[in-house]
Amino acid sequence: MCGLRTRYSTDLSDPEWEILRSLVPAVRPGGRPAKHTRREILNAPANWLRSGCAWRLLSHDLPPWQTVYHYWWRWQQEGVWERMLTTLRERERVQIGRDPTPSAAIVDSQSVRAGERGDLHGYDGGKKVSGIVSATCSSTPAAPSWWPA
Repeated sequence: MCGLRTRYSTDLSDPEWEILRSLVPAVRPGGRPAKHTRREILNAPANWLRSGCAWRLLSHDLPPWQTVYHYWWRWQQEGVWERMLTTLRERERVQIGRDPTPSAAIVDSQSVRAGERGDLHGYDGGKKVSGIVSATCSSTPAAPSWWPA
């Protein structure tokens, strides 16, 4: 399971790990043996996403933040996260009786007032608001039900 540490609510269950195991890159040949399992490395970003903490504030019983961040960044560059989310989305859509690939999407945005000292802000002329604009896109409410919210 997860070794000797306490299990977090964000940790992957055995069935969840079986789904994702084949999508996580294997340990590269050569070099020293891996100190942390791929499952533990995958559990850490889920904990980080759920808690909203800084990388350096990851729980002490998870792999070191430097290790977790290294894999997070590398897997982002290699498209691993995209493949995982695509696989999970397709599985969820099939389970609810939909085509695995969405045929349409809804795009929405929201403007939020921000202080004058905020780094990233602009002006929404339609709403006459200075602040931050965020956009979301959804095909259906088919996000994996067990992925950290």
